[in-house]
Amino acid sequence: MRRREFITLVGGAAAGWPLAARAQQPDRTRRIGVLMGAAVQTDQQAGLAVFKETLHQLGWIDGRNVRVEVRWAGGDPVEARKDAEELVALPADVIMAAGQLPLQALLQATRSVPIVFNSIIDPVGSGYIDSLARPGGNATGFITFDYALAAKWAELLKEIAPTVTRVAVLRDSAIAAGIGQFAVIQSVAPSIGLDVGVINMRDARQIEQDITRFASSPNGGLILTGSALAVVHQNLIVAVAAQHKLPAVYYRRYYVTSGGLISYGWDVDDQYRGALR
Repeated sequence: MRRREFITLVGGAAAGWPLAARAQQPDRTRRIGVLMGAAVQTDQQAGLAVFKETLHQLGWIDGRNVRVEVRWAGGDPVEARKDAEELVALPADVIMAAGQLPLQALLQATRSVPIVFNSIIDPVGSGYIDSLARPGGNATGFITFDYALAAKWAELLKEIAPTVTRVAVLRDSAIAAGIGQFAVIQSVAPSIGLDVGVINMRDARQIEQDITRFASSPNGGLILTGSALAVVHQNLIVAVAAQHKLPAVYYRRYYVTSGGLISYGWDVDDQYRGALR
């Protein structure tokens, strides 16, 4: 199946649904599963609203000709696996995965239900798909950015805070994207006069302790890389950076709207719209 045909399964005209399914059950209400990686109280609420609005514009009305089943993993791998199994068992005709954690859980739960993902950093390097041009398997979707964007975060930090000579990169080392983003920052740092260290995010207490320890020496700054853990701990990270007056660059705009200094990233809402086109 070509990528465009696959994506049409989610939200195109009625003809986009598999012909065999429509012939067998012409009046059946379709089920779209949505697995969100973060908790309900995050900006993913806004993304979900965009997704449902775009569905409506395409003629799919929740509760009338389609039922949208939403689950929130809250950044918890155990919860993500449980939610993924629930959505597959409904059964859902197609599932949207919003983030790395949901996609990983869904691929463990099914290799047959179509999955459309967004907000994924490196689906090929993570082993989720075969290639961007020919995903293979039952998943396809949109990447958030090329790894080269991570270099821009380091350059931006140096531009807004020229006295910074030390940078701590917050990452999730358990995912390929966390390793890849750090590697790019590490490679560009010497050329702009930055000494790079890493904070491997685990729990809230450890994150706060590590940032505080880093801030005890002068001329430091932070770069937050993309991951589910970064979303779960967003308020803590922004607050601790502000407490220690550490200039920080974030990968998404909502870190700035919640008090962070500056961000450079992608249009999240457009990825939710794109999942339906």
